[in-house]
Amino acid sequence: MLRGYSFASYMTMAVIVSYFPLYFKSLGYSTIQIGLLYSVGPMIGIISNIFWGLMSDKYRTVKNILIVVLLGQWIFAFFVFQSTSFVLLLLLMAAFFFFQSPNNSLTDSLTLLSIQGTNKSYASFRVWGSIGFAIASLSFGMILKQYGAGLTVYLCLGTIAFSFIVSTQLTDGRRSSTKKLEFSGLVQVVRSKRFLAFMFIVLVSSVSHRFNDGFLALFLNQLGADQSIVGLSWLVSALSEVPIFFLLSKYGHRYKELPLLMISCFVYVIRFTLMSQVENPLWVIAIQAMHSISFGIFLFTVIRYIARIIPDQYRATGQAILAVTWSGIAGLLSGTLGGWLFRDFGPHTMYGVGALLSASALLGFLLLHLFAKESE
Repeated sequence: MLRGYSFASYMTMAVIVSYFPLYFKSLGYSTIQIGLLYSVGPMIGIISNIFWGLMSDKYRTVKNILIVVLLGQWIFAFFVFQSTSFVLLLLLMAAFFFFQSPNNSLTDSLTLLSIQGTNKSYASFRVWGSIGFAIASLSFGMILKQYGAGLTVYLCLGTIAFSFIVSTQLTDGRRSSTKKLEFSGLVQVVRSKRFLAFMFIVLVSSVSHRFNDGFLALFLNQLGADQSIVGLSWLVSALSEVPIFFLLSKYGHRYKELPLLMISCFVYVIRFTLMSQVENPLWVIAIQAMHSISFGIFLFTVIRYIARIIPDQYRATGQAILAVTWSGIAGLLSGTLGGWLFRDFGPHTMYGVGALLSASALLGFLLLHLFAKESE
């Protein structure tokens, strides 16, 4: 059921990432208005991830919190699709993202709690999210091309409802610690130099990745690609995660986290350097396949590292802090910095800066690894 939930929830993610912009465009909203609608996500995510993570740890349940946020998602998604006023739509999107943003961090927390003490790997569950995203990106794209963007309403509400039904059949993860949540203990954990240094390096790497998330479609459009090429590039990204997650689920435990993250950043440097030079949109699709090693290793390893250094009673909050860093703060920084670079200097310069940020993160993980070895 946990694999099924990952599959279902990432189907919703495919609708939000790939087809919400097309839906809003079909309603006549400008690109600036659509950008505003999406900018509320990272801002609200900073608050909502921490809030729902703390609620999960306080009441010692992930399943019930997931059920609540899915119900909130469905209700506000319904009203989003009924709105005709932009100001009201902006407020409703903020409410929608308040419930939608913590979904991934809560799912990761439930997965990690469920597999502790077993020989199962996080990657063997997360891979089903990639499969769900890939299938939804392809099939929903074909459906919307045939019947129009108006069908986005039913696809979104349908996938959230599907996720809600599956969530009711989930089992709460086992917590090895019986200690209650104490805020002072959490502050002591997150204030440690080791944790703060790690999260800062994760933030630097995340900003470069989010450049690609936020501006890939615009870059392809500038190169003369149509919507089918944009959809194909997202499909290649999602499918490329599948083999690396299977490999990590089987062999990932043999390798230490920080060296793996250095490999991930090295591939990011190559990937974004190539993107800073490419002129043919078909080459962009080929480069997107490098998402497998760069992001696949990054996501798996960062989550594993956080799970190792954060005690069980703070597990959901720890994953929420990661989500705030990866999605919230990095999303805001990449949107601001990336938008400025894209507009004033062009996408090739933006990707070049992304390569430099990835190189900086590689150096940071190397120094953290060397420091950790010296302190052992």
